[in-house]
Amino acid sequence: MQSPENCAMVTYTDTVPSSSDDEEMPEYVMDMVTSVREVEKLLDYQFNNKKLLEEALTHPSYPESTSYQRLEFVGDAALGLAISNYVYLAYPELEPGDLSLIRAANISTEKLARVAVKHGIHRYIRHKTSSLDKKVRDFIIAVQQEEELEVHGGVMKAPKILADIVESVAAAVYVDCGFDLVRLWVIFRHLLEPIVTPDVLQQQPQPVTLLFELCQKDGKQVDIKHWRKGEKNVASVYVDGRLIATSSSDQKENAKLHAAKAALKNLKSCTTSDKLCLDSSENPKQKLHELCGKKRWAKPNYKVEKETGPAHERKFVCSVQIELPDAVLFVTGVEKSRVKDAENSAASVMLHGLVDSKYI
Repeated sequence: MQSPENCAMVTYTDTVPSSSDDEEMPEYVMDMVTSVREVEKLLDYQFNNKKLLEEALTHPSYPESTSYQRLEFVGDAALGLAISNYVYLAYPELEPGDLSLIRAANISTEKLARVAVKHGIHRYIRHKTSSLDKKVRDFIIAVQQEEELEVHGGVMKAPKILADIVESVAAAVYVDCGFDLVRLWVIFRHLLEPIVTPDVLQQQPQPVTLLFELCQKDGKQVDIKHWRKGEKNVASVYVDGRLIATSSSDQKENAKLHAAKAALKNLKSCTTSDKLCLDSSENPKQKLHELCGKKRWAKPNYKVEKETGPAHERKFVCSVQIELPDAVLFVTGVEKSRVKDAENSAASVMLHGLVDSKYI
């Protein structure tokens, strides 16, 4: 296997101590020799300066050697430009905004982390952080359990270390080839397959972006609220003040992502009959209380959020909060002249939200 043509020759200083007996070499040296050899096979490319690849595979937690951080800095920019060149040439009819979406999808942390897992690059990371192994292992299991390719993120957020290592390996190739961007793309492209295309993005649009776009077209206000519940991050989507969907995850961004996905699904399947059934309720507060008892949820907690106007024309805005096993739901009602009516308004909004988010 030969290095691609036109790659700059860099003086290579062998990092393996000379010895007639491999067993005399330190274990970490033997591990790195094996790692370099395996990654070269994966890339179908032999490095002129193997120290670049050693550096690319070394986590900052490993003090005996230079880490990948400088190379990652270069790799982030190099891959971004390589993908930019590719989409610019491949899709001459697309506007800059669409090109940006395709580029982002192909070099996102999520995408590159999956590249690392798919090709087993994570096995060659030299580090001294036990928690890193668990994060990577949990992510691999989550990816294996997915029913279809997730472009924007699955149930677990991708560990950044996985994307970092792909960028640093790309940078090692880029530097070793004398900063030849075309050669980098030729060598590295097969690792990035399948490339995310406009068709894929059309089938799987970014949920949060799509949610805001669709609601704005209908003149509706979207609000995504976050809070912590134990070890979980919870995100709830409200449209015009009504709860539409809630999701939880270890990571805040994933909770937001999946809440948006659920909201899009719920908004699409929401029926008029559900709303009419709730609107006909004469006492939403009582109905909500009965529902919580039936579901064995905690009792609704009401609170006056705002008071306006002089004493003889006082107006009230009330909120209601319900604690569920997997989330805490909070909504506010519309302004009313009596606290009781303001509480009923909040209860009505909560009931609508519970229907829309499929809790009932």
